[in-house]
Amino acid sequence: MTDLKDKFKNIKDKVAGETKEAVGKLTDDEELELKGKIQSTKADAVKKINDKRDEIIDKVNEKIEDLDDKK
Repeated sequence: MTDLKDKFKNIKDKVAGETKEAVGKLTDDEELELKGKIQSTKADAVKKINDKRDEIIDKVNEKIEDLDDKK
């Protein structure tokens, strides 16, 4: 399972990326805007991966419990 520390780090990265992107747009700094988009997109991808991993772990644990119940 994804621990709370990792979740908060990912949220921080998402917010930081969105902030960089917004500041880049306001200041016409294309490089900062792009860095922000990349950071935000990376945070989205990490969240999706972690969610899927947690989903798989939950399903495996359910199957293990089902097998234990059949004994």
